Amino acid sequence: MSILRIFEKKAKSGNKSSTSQVNSIMDKQRKYEALVRAYHRDLFRYAYWLCKDRSIAEDLVQETCLRAWKALDSLQDDKAAKSWLITILRRENARRFERKQLELVDIDEPGNEGYANDDGFHQSEWLQAQIMRLDIDYREPLFLQVVAGFSGEEISQILDLNKNTVMTRLFRARNQLKEQLDSSTSNTGRQNG
Repeated sequence: MSILRIFEKKAKSGNKSSTSQVNSIMDKQRKYEALVRAYHRDLFRYAYWLCKDRSIAEDLVQETCLRAWKALDSLQDDKAAKSWLITILRRENARRFERKQLELVDIDEPGNEGYANDDGFHQSEWLQAQIMRLDIDYREPLFLQVVAGFSGEEISQILDLNKNTVMTRLFRARNQLKEQLDSSTSNTGRQNG
């Protein structure tokens, strides 16, 4: 028997405090379900971008949702729900590295060096590889803006940075990407010409 049914039975017995508890729990559950429905895809996309592994991304999203349920009462502004959830996800990802030590291996992936093709899939892969080459200080704000669609203000809240710092990092990240694209295009031109 679910906890809601137990509370519903108590509520039918006429206890007013039980009725308010049931209503409170049901309101919390509705709010939580609405948040998960609205932002699950964005959370998964961001988690996958962070770890590049589907199963780890799914675990991160699940842990994020669990923590969100536990802390749902602390969400005061529903308009900030997406950035609140992304912040929880970022912290969950950081906890993942605190829990276990990973063996790091430096491997260069063949085919990503200066590869630009008319095929949209390969262009997307190439762009993602270029973004991943950026320093984390530039990479994360750029990803949050381009892929997740956050504004500068929202990114500053998520990363706990001054908005001007975020805007500067976004500007520098775009410039670095442009330089990478320019050098890639000139290298490709020399190889083909």
